[in-house]
Amino acid sequence: MKLNKLFAAMAISGVLWGCNSTDTSQAVSQSPEAEVNTVAANSAEVLAATELLMSEWTGPYQGVPAFDKVSLIGLKPALEKAMALNLAEIEAIANNPAPANFENTIVEMERAGKVLNRIFRYYGIWSANRSSAEFREIQSEMAPKLSAFFSKINQNDKLFQRVSAVYNGEEVKSLSKEQQRLVWLVYNGFARNGATLQGEQKARYAEINQRLAQLHTKFANNVLADEENYVLFLDESQLGGLTDSIIAAAAKAAKERGQEGKYAFTNTRSSMDPFLTYSTERELRKQVWETYYNRGDNGDEFDNNEIIKEILTLRHERVGLLGYDNYASWRLEDRMAKKPENAIALMEKVWPAAIARVDEEVADMLNIAKADGVKMIKPWDYRYYAEKVRMDKYALDSSEVKKYLQVEKLQDAMFYVAGRLFNYSFSEITDGSVPVFHEDVRVWDVKDKTSGEHIGLFYLDPFARKGKRSGAWATTYRSHTTIDGKTNVLSSNNSNFIKGKEGEPVLISWDDAETFFHEFGHALHFLSSNVDYPTLNGGVRDYTEFQSQLLERWLTTDEVINTYLVHYKTGEPMPKDLVAKIKQAATFNEGFKTTEYLASAIIDMKLHTTDPAGIDPDKFEREELGKLNMPSQIVMRHRTPHFGHVFSGEGYSAAYYGYMWAEVLTSDASEAFEEAPGGYYDPAVAAKLVEHLFSVRNAVDPAEAYRAFRGRDAVVDALMRDRGFPVTK
Repeated sequence: MKLNKLFAAMAISGVLWGCNSTDTSQAVSQSPEAEVNTVAANSAEVLAATELLMSEWTGPYQGVPAFDKVSLIGLKPALEKAMALNLAEIEAIANNPAPANFENTIVEMERAGKVLNRIFRYYGIWSANRSSAEFREIQSEMAPKLSAFFSKINQNDKLFQRVSAVYNGEEVKSLSKEQQRLVWLVYNGFARNGATLQGEQKARYAEINQRLAQLHTKFANNVLADEENYVLFLDESQLGGLTDSIIAAAAKAAKERGQEGKYAFTNTRSSMDPFLTYSTERELRKQVWETYYNRGDNGDEFDNNEIIKEILTLRHERVGLLGYDNYASWRLEDRMAKKPENAIALMEKVWPAAIARVDEEVADMLNIAKADGVKMIKPWDYRYYAEKVRMDKYALDSSEVKKYLQVEKLQDAMFYVAGRLFNYSFSEITDGSVPVFHEDVRVWDVKDKTSGEHIGLFYLDPFARKGKRSGAWATTYRSHTTIDGKTNVLSSNNSNFIKGKEGEPVLISWDDAETFFHEFGHALHFLSSNVDYPTLNGGVRDYTEFQSQLLERWLTTDEVINTYLVHYKTGEPMPKDLVAKIKQAATFNEGFKTTEYLASAIIDMKLHTTDPAGIDPDKFEREELGKLNMPSQIVMRHRTPHFGHVFSGEGYSAAYYGYMWAEVLTSDASEAFEEAPGGYYDPAVAAKLVEHLFSVRNAVDPAEAYRAFRGRDAVVDALMRDRGFPVTK
């Protein structure tokens, strides 16, 4: 079950997303333009590559991945051999003649699959950080095979009978609470994934999973194809309004694509967002907007609408085999929300306030836009005029704020916060003893400041490039466990900041700075783990974003602002008046941000609570948004044809609401710090934070863990106050 959860986690985090072209001929770290002819690779090379992928990690820090040596030519045979090894381990557990107990069944399952686990770490890098057409071909071939492999485990009747015997036996009463939760999670994983089915139903369940694996991969690769294929090249006369840093990044992107002297804007959020915010060229803004929001919806070979229909139909059929009315009911059963109605109730409470705020924001924009002859705000105008309003209302210039947001300094700020809250120190490893998969990647040794105990490593891959999926994400290469000796943690953060001129600091937006802190919150969640068993390092989807969202709050603490937010040229701290403007504008544009997110979350839930028979995804999206009175000036943050969270895997399907569920916890928990004598660095509240909300991972029910921290359940009022929305009773 550990590997089943791992595979699901990979799909959630984007590890199963394909990316742009990357090397596959030698090591992971080679240039993305290189190609390899695997047919020409001799058997000795393939065997050596296979063995390296399967080998135990060597070197310092309890062994580290050989990112600089592994080769893609060994991936397929390594996966096939590792699956066979894992199935043999599972068969040994299932056919053990001794009566089932916690140690010989549950713990042995936790130990199984170490070789496959290691291979998946490399698989994840090829998928998310260093992808290629060749990798995607292997991925497409292996996805259904991997699904079939996991189905064999989930549907192994002898194994399930042993798990059931432990779950229903007397021994479980004498186990620790952590062990009891592990038993429940393992049993529930089987029961919710087809183990209770018989005959044709069981076979059909496995068949559906294999087809879904193919469709999820195809969906993701279609989106990425549209991101690759649509690059806008401009000349100097078309750069009106753009800042120097945006222009420098666009020039570099064009040069990398063989168009030196021009300026390239790629079809990704990190490129689209600043262009729509600053460009004075309205028709170009429209072109960039349409290209970005039509990904997967262009009626060509990469169109995702038919794929969405099939995914929804198969998901509905699959949960029907288990007796559920709809996919969302199955999905939420073991989440904090428990059932779709509870998630919908939260979103419906916030939605009216969000769209009412949009009306106010649009009115403010029109007061400025009329001077440009613009009588109606279109979606490609929203960011542009929102920035104008920000300047007018708060005299807050986003480009001025960026001058104080250097990636290097923000990185130091995150380490400072981790030192104050978690007692961690970070020392960069520069001697080459830890291999990396790209020259941009940096690694730090994480220790306890008091005892000097080594906690783990922190890998950071901060910059955008060809072959890397867009967005920001966190993952682990190894998690904390104790069942076979205490293991350290290999944690990783990945971003897509745009490099500027050589030798100059990389400046980012305030939103990007918050995201940087957010992903580091995930890393701290990984590093602080104190659980014994691998499965307990997992999480509950509408809870696991909470810890990372909470860490964003430390970006605005005085200690961070006064020390780390310094001007990139003068080194002077951010002026107090600029800080005041940022804080005064904290709820600015909240209508836009909340509405675009909630629209996606609501449509996700509606798609998975509706009978999908005959569904037309585009029409469904339009009609449901119409029922919600969706403002015409805004679109969903993730339109259905490129909603990778939901259709490139199943981690966020019927679960995108989880970000807001987690934000309720975040807002409520932040008030605990605000009420404390020491504020956000209060040692007593920080200790409770680490003990109850970070270190326990999934060893404690999330609701119970939160009550242990706060002394009560969270309330939604704190969220409404945070967003500047009226609190209704």
